[in-house]
This record gives sequence, C-alpha cells and structure tokens, in this order.
Amino acid sequence: VQLQASGGGLVQAGGSLRLSCAASGSIASIGVMGWYRQAPGKQREPVAVITSGGTTKYADPVKGRFTASRENAKNTMYSQMNSLQPEDTAVYYCNIIGSNGRPNDYWGQGTQVTVSS
Repeated sequence: VQLQASGGGLVQAGGSLRLSCAASGSIASIGVMGWYRQAPGKQREPVAVITSGGTTKYADPVKGRFTASRENAKNTMYSQMNSLQPEDTAVYYCNIIGSNGRPNDYWGQGTQVTVSS
C-alpha cells in the first residue's frame, strides 16, 4: 500500500487546512500511520501518529492545533490543522509506520503547506 498526501496550500497565519492521505489499497489492516513534515533546510520530522484504533500522539509544536484522524472505509487519513503559524510551513507527508517504529521507505510527493505572516 502506498500513500499520497494532498490538500496543502497557502494560508494566512491563524488559518486552517485539512490534509488528506489517500491509500492505494485498504488501510484497515495497517496498525499505525503517521504525518511528517519537512521544512526548508531541515530534516523531516514526525508530526502525528494514529493507530488503527484511533489513538493519536502529536509532536509538541502541534499539540492542541493539529488533529489526525483516519477513515478506514475510505482508505484515507486526515490531518486537520488549525491556528497555523509560519513555522508550520513545510512539505507534509504521510506514511505507514512499521512494527519497528520507523516509516516505510516510500514517501510520495508530499503536499506543500505555506503559512504567511
């Protein structure tokens, strides 16, 4: 199963975006999925993870602002991002997290989120 993120765009500080992550196949059996981002000149970093049961965990910078969810019937994961700040500007990716706790090697194109001040 491969994942592809979409839904990025340009938004003013304080605004919101909803990212989608569409899977090429069923995600019902995928235990853990995650959102990541890579800002210019920085390494890719985890943003949020969500289990098949809907349990979520967030990186400190996005806690209280981002909400990850998944809809297995639609083979899609989402990230609702509120109160966006310029430091949230990055390319956002989604991925499957393996049993070793690491994301798969395939990353897809990602989707650009740009937050203007």
